[in-house]
Amino acid sequence: MTTTLFTNAKLIDPEATTETFGALLIKDGHIHTVFDDPAPSVPSDVVVDCAGKYLAPGIVDMGVKVCEPGERHKESYRTAGLAAAAGGVTTMITRPDTDPAIDNPETLEFVIRRAREMAPVHVHPMAALTKGRLGREMTEIGFLMDAGAIAFTDCDAVVTDTKVLSRAMTYARSLGALVICHPQEPILSAGAAATSGKFASLRGLPAVSPMAERMGLDRDIAMVEMTRARYHADQITTARALPALERAKANGLDITAGTSIHHLTLNALDVADYRTFFKLKPPLRDEDDRFAIGEAVASGLIDIISSMHTPQDEESKRLPFEEAASGAVALETFLPAAMRLVHSGAIALPVLWRAMSLNPAKRLGLASGRLAKDAPADLVMFDAHAPFLMDRTTLRSKSRNTPFDGARMQGKVLATYVDGTEIFKAA
Repeated sequence: MTTTLFTNAKLIDPEATTETFGALLIKDGHIHTVFDDPAPSVPSDVVVDCAGKYLAPGIVDMGVKVCEPGERHKESYRTAGLAAAAGGVTTMITRPDTDPAIDNPETLEFVIRRAREMAPVHVHPMAALTKGRLGREMTEIGFLMDAGAIAFTDCDAVVTDTKVLSRAMTYARSLGALVICHPQEPILSAGAAATSGKFASLRGLPAVSPMAERMGLDRDIAMVEMTRARYHADQITTARALPALERAKANGLDITAGTSIHHLTLNALDVADYRTFFKLKPPLRDEDDRFAIGEAVASGLIDIISSMHTPQDEESKRLPFEEAASGAVALETFLPAAMRLVHSGAIALPVLWRAMSLNPAKRLGLASGRLAKDAPADLVMFDAHAPFLMDRTTLRSKSRNTPFDGARMQGKVLATYVDGTEIFKAA
């Protein structure tokens, strides 16, 4: 049994929502003791002096796309795992929007095996809710759960047939499975590259009203009320959707909601001169929406922040804005982008970590995301104030489609630990 003592650390506890100076003792891959004293006299095999830097639970990133099987040239489990480690992400919850989709136990077992062999971080895959993500026939949810699926989602392929969705939700409820949906009215949002408004009109871009998200969420809430399923909305990005979410929670429905780090830190004007690295799904919103979503995270109405890491190769991004693929990589930029919210005073560090680590772990039934006795020693040590210039050529992902290329950022990961073992250390 090996022991490691982290001393002189600013400990971020998302459960207690505190930020205190102390120390942490790790035994055999788990947290053994949390000390108020920054330099306790405790025997240990290894001592790590944090030198006053922050020590927090590793990020649990809910919604990472790894392009195996089918598009390994965009991202593999090895490169995604290295990027996650460098970004302080100790657990990746991976999406099933691969080619082919992860909709059967055999494909699921393949990705679990690949992740175990290649990624230095924990990986828990989600499986498709319907076969081929086509919305016509539900998958074998029970068999997929037995094979290791942690949740079920068709990602941004909205299930339009409500009878199929109701059957899938009802069956998922009987098994206690979590259903994750993309709240968007699919007809209104089809082909949209921007959020409707003056900016989109001036740029001549096909746009979608923020009401499409509200309409999609209203439909999903009605389905949850009917089926009593466990439900998570993957991305809430508009102020229009917040009252419906608040009412659903007040009515006691088993609903949580997430948003992406990009929608919290960027807005529609960042598209500027048709910069395709800023093309996301849903599209970036107005500044009023961005501000409202930040307030919803701070209040706890929105439970989870994720990277929505979506690798795209150069060929699919170097196209006219309307034709370019949507999505951005974010595993390595997640933490420094999130620090923008802290430095601006929008969200306190412990509250931020509640949304990035504790809440996703709790929603998925994982023991991580905490600084508590017997919790896994999945940790990130970081300097919240270290400035740097983001250079996408240094990213560890195979695809480097980040909207933060050339941006001045603050917040650097110094070291990442999984089960008490160091998997990344900054040079």
